This record gives sequence, structure tokens and C-alpha cells, in this order.
Amino acid sequence: MGDTADSAKANEAQALWTHDEQGPLLRLSGDWRGKSRLPARPDTTASATATLPLRIDGRALEAFDSSLAAALWALSRSARAPLDTRELPPALSGMLDLAARQSAGDAPGGRRRPRWLTRVGLAWQARYRRTRDTLAFTGDLLIAVYRAMRGSTAMRGEDLAQQLHATGPATLPIVTLISFLVGLIIAYMGAAQLQRLGAQAFMADLVTIGVVREIAALMTGIMLAGRVGAAFAAQLGSMQANEEIDALRALGLNPVEHLVLPRVLAMALMAPLLTTFAAVVGMLAGLLVAVGIFHVELLDYLYRSSKAITLAHAGIGLLKGTVYGVLVAMAGCRQGLHAGRSAQAVGEATTAAVVQAIIWIVIAASALTIAFQRLGW
Repeated sequence: MGDTADSAKANEAQALWTHDEQGPLLRLSGDWRGKSRLPARPDTTASATATLPLRIDGRALEAFDSSLAAALWALSRSARAPLDTRELPPALSGMLDLAARQSAGDAPGGRRRPRWLTRVGLAWQARYRRTRDTLAFTGDLLIAVYRAMRGSTAMRGEDLAQQLHATGPATLPIVTLISFLVGLIIAYMGAAQLQRLGAQAFMADLVTIGVVREIAALMTGIMLAGRVGAAFAAQLGSMQANEEIDALRALGLNPVEHLVLPRVLAMALMAPLLTTFAAVVGMLAGLLVAVGIFHVELLDYLYRSSKAITLAHAGIGLLKGTVYGVLVAMAGCRQGLHAGRSAQAVGEATTAAVVQAIIWIVIAASALTIAFQRLGW
């Protein structure tokens, strides 16, 4: 019995700090499997020894695992001193050396890799992955549209009707409010400048051309991005998190045709109608400002508005509204289909859908405006 107790005591994990002519030394012995409590480094008054490497003597170790390596690494980080692993078993010193190289930003082969270069590389890798996913999504959508034009799509009519209601009538209140307020702002700011020249009658031209050609489509696109695009991303992201999209693929069904195509087609059909409605509301708001505040004759305002609306202005406005709506639907569906499988990932996809849609709208607006100006339209 006494020999067994002495043997068990000899195998216990022991750690003792000693001091010799070279400074503090931590001696380890016994069985350190599953144990990670080490005594702190003793204080020293000599500044030279305070900056010396931590000397570890592990020649008396009988057994150990990664817990001891983690404890030694934590001791080194807390003391802000490197580890001297020459008297440790090769397996333990190898783990500590690997941790030191990774912390210093070294590559596995020993070549130093700057941390900023690593961050830049990871950022570009993530950007490349997102661009690749977007291009693949766009290709799948074009194939689905082509199949729909041939009449061989698997899209259901009920899904399209549901999305037409979600993107159209359900969006009218917010589009009406924003268009009315923006029309008021444009009319009032324009009239304040025209009044200096006594040209209040030209308010009709300013408001009509600005709203019909640019503002109605832009405001409608932004409102759709915040309301419909976010809803698309949240819906598809939730389906992705619940593995419903995986279930569609397992059944041999194309998620793009069943989920994305109805939403994109509904947005393409409803966006020009919403743009037209927003333009009418904006022009009515300008009429109220011109007639009610700046005392422009009603018939004169209506006559100038009718003269200002040309087929080119109306066509450009409707084209821009349609393009913006399609981009919003694509951004929302793309982020939703590629969302993660958690509640946080769904929220991030929803936010990314709105941001991406607005960026795409601004880029498209700039490109279309420059193109039409170059063409003289």
C-alpha cells in the first residue's frame, strides 16, 4: 500500500520555480495530462532577468497533452517573454514553436508573411468569391428567363401572382409618401431660385422633367430596395437557414426557377407602374407648391407640364425604373440564396441586400444618364 501511494505521488504533476545564475527556471515533472495550472513567474528586481526568455526544464515529464502546451503559451503571453524550449520533449517544443510562428505571422515553411499582406489577400479572396457567386447567380437567372420565354419553366403562376401583390399594391403607401415629399422639395427649392429671375412659370418644366426623367425612378428604386429587396433577402435567407432550399435541390427542383424568377419578373412588371405612379404624385406635389405658394396660374402650369412631357423623357424614366427594380430583385435574391445558416447570417444578408441594391442603382443611374446624354436623348 505504501509503495503504491508513493508511486502515485511521484506521478503527480508538479511545477516549481527555481533560480540559478542564469535566472528563473520552471521545472516540470510528473503526469500533466488534462492539467493546465502553472504557477506565475516570480517577481524579479533585475530588469535584465525580467526580459530573459522563460526557461522550462521538462526532462522529468512523464506524460502530457495539449493542455500543458496551452498553459505554457499562456504563461509566455502573460509574462511577455519568449519560451526557451530546448529542455522540453520534442513533441511539446514542436507545438510551442508552431504557436510562436503563427503568432508572429510566419508561414508554415518559415518565411515571414506580413500581416497586412495576409489581410489584403483574404479581403481579395472574399471579394473574388462574392463576384464569382454573383456572376453564377446572374447566369442561372438568365437561363431561367430563357426557359420561361420558351414556355418550359417550372415557375408556378401562383407564386408570380403573390409576388406581384407584394411588389405592387403593398408598396404603394410608402412610394406615395416619399414621392409627394420629394416633389414638394424639388418644387420649393426650384421656385426659390426661379423667383429671383421672375420665372416662376418655369416651375412646371423643372418639376416635370426632373421627376419624370430621374427622380421618380430613383426614389422608387430606393424604396423598393429598402422594402422589397430586404424582404426577398430575409425570405430566401430564412429558407436557406431552414434547409428548405436544399430540400428543393434534393427533389430535383431548380431554386432559381421556383424562388428567384417569380420575384424578378414581378419586380420587372411592377417597377414601371410604380415609377409612373410616383411621377404623377411628384408632379401633383409640384403643382400644389406652384399654385398655392408661388401663385402660378393653374392652367399655365398644366399647359407647360403637358408640353414638357415628351416621349423621350417618359421612356427614359420608365426604362430606368424597370432597370432599378430588376437590380433590386437580383440583389435581394442573390444575398438570400447565399446567406449563412444562422439568424445572424440572415440579418447580415438582409443588410447586404439593401446596400448592394442601392450601390447597383447608383451605378446604373450614372451609366444610363451618361449614355443618354451622349446620345442626345
